Amino acid sequence: MDYKNLKYKITTGCDRGLCHKGVGRQDKQLNTYDWLADVPGNTQSTDLVEVQFKNTRKGYYHNVNNLDLKKGDIVAVEANPGHDIGVVTLTGELVKLQIKKANLKSADDIRRIYRLAKPVDMDKYEEAKSREHGTMIQSRQIAKDLGLDMKIGDVEYQGDGNKAIFYYIADERVDFRQLIKVLAETFHVRIEMKQIGARQEAGRIGGTGPCGRELCCATWMKNFISVSTNTARFQDISLNPQKLAGMCAKLKCCLNYEVDNYMEASRKLPGKDIVLQTQDGEYHLVKTDILAGLLTYSTDKNIAANLETISAARAHAIIEMNKQGEKPLSLQEDDKQKEQNKPVDLLAGESITRFDKSKKKKKKKNKQENKTPENTTPAPKAEKAEKADKPQKPEKSKKPGNAEKPEKSGYSENSDNSEKSEKAEKSEKKPARGDTPRRNKQRGNKKPTDTSKNE
Repeated sequence: MDYKNLKYKITTGCDRGLCHKGVGRQDKQLNTYDWLADVPGNTQSTDLVEVQFKNTRKGYYHNVNNLDLKKGDIVAVEANPGHDIGVVTLTGELVKLQIKKANLKSADDIRRIYRLAKPVDMDKYEEAKSREHGTMIQSRQIAKDLGLDMKIGDVEYQGDGNKAIFYYIADERVDFRQLIKVLAETFHVRIEMKQIGARQEAGRIGGTGPCGRELCCATWMKNFISVSTNTARFQDISLNPQKLAGMCAKLKCCLNYEVDNYMEASRKLPGKDIVLQTQDGEYHLVKTDILAGLLTYSTDKNIAANLETISAARAHAIIEMNKQGEKPLSLQEDDKQKEQNKPVDLLAGESITRFDKSKKKKKKKNKQENKTPENTTPAPKAEKAEKADKPQKPEKSKKPGNAEKPEKSGYSENSDNSEKSEKAEKSEKKPARGDTPRRNKQRGNKKPTDTSKNE
């Protein structure tokens, strides 16, 4: 390769270390990356070929005809009876390692490849695949009518349409001899019953997990490893069945992914039963952050009280001191006691009458608003007029010779003016006997009184 001219060249394929030959067509669930695809003579080293069928079923075959097979080629392979149609997913040395994982010890399990699929073979294959869903629904009804406690999860037809595999799930042993007879008479094919577990069913059907991604068992997982609750305990995960269970109602397979890292990190931590002794008192382990290496201790064994978090190295140092009969001042590395958190007074510096002032201000504002001309409502004049219309009682004369005081003709409407007029009349001097007729004439309101009788 001319590396001098790679200055402005975008590296693709084998130039960046990943060859497209090793990947092939990634349209199957259990594809394996072939790291030895670029090695010369890799395919000639062995005639074993890995062929994958519907969903998670795959088999291993001998390339006896020395066909030039690559990943993604559709081939016709040997079956019992007839032939089956599958896709080549792996060739070369890595197939031997895959056979060891599959535990195929007998040579009879490895059959041969006939040829590359022809158009006639593909037409039969498509016709057989189109009947799978209807066959599954009808077979479920047949099993229900026979009263069998089982669930048929999937049906797979052979490539030539002469055989059908029924995958079922059952908690207990099922006697399906009568079922096989009814299915053979109904569909006119050879029947094969295969029991699978909940994990295999989830892998064949597929779906989306709680993480938001496609199920691992339906994409890249080749085999299922048993998962126990100890994996959750090692990772300090709460044993909640609803959170730990996957789509198959079993423990999630992803619990096994990080267990090794947690187990390796937990070896560096002290035991959970070890009690740390200090001059302040004894501390018991309450919480552990395994990956961060932090330990949280409490003065009470049953209740989280006076919590202090220290590193694993500090915990080991205190344990060594306790073995020698020494007790540190505290759990902190500088032997300083932890400052107690004093309660904070949220009302410090606040006045007791802070709410009263606001009320007074509101009252003043309301008074000012009431004084505005918009809010003022003048007293109606009708009421004043009614008061003015009421006749006042004339005052009785103290002396018998005095005449009654006449009312003023120009009586004002305002009460203040009437009071002033009354005061003015009282302040006047008493009139003489001869002056009364003259005063009455001047006023012209009442007739003069006859004073001759009194004389």
